[in-house]
Amino acid sequence: MAEHAPATTRSGPGVVLVAVYAVLALAATGRSVLQISEYFSRAPVAYLLSALAAVVYIVATVALARGSRTSWRVALAAIAFEMVGVLVVGLLSYVVPSAFPDKTVWSHFGSGYGYVPLVLPVVGLWWLRRTRVRT
Repeated sequence: MAEHAPATTRSGPGVVLVAVYAVLALAATGRSVLQISEYFSRAPVAYLLSALAAVVYIVATVALARGSRTSWRVALAAIAFEMVGVLVVGLLSYVVPSAFPDKTVWSHFGSGYGYVPLVLPVVGLWWLRRTRVRT
């Protein structure tokens, strides 16, 4: 029987995952830049958190695309942080709605992005688990 090479973060479904992360990184970056430059005084914490989310998406995209052992660890850290971020910010946006007057990438659990920010880290962590390099 022929052995199959282990999947990497940038193979198979990982290609789609990288693409989704890249699109979300662009969307989050664009929205946060606009909100910070035009409306910062309205909700500075919410908009800065949105910019942080954009940075996390960029880091996750690059790490998943690289596919090395080190980048796997970076992706794991970024996606775990993303999961905590979307849960905490999502909850806060309901508990303290005045702090989130406009939609941001993680507010309301990513409702402004079709809840992709809520589902994506689950898929990302699942994919990382499947592609984990065993030493």
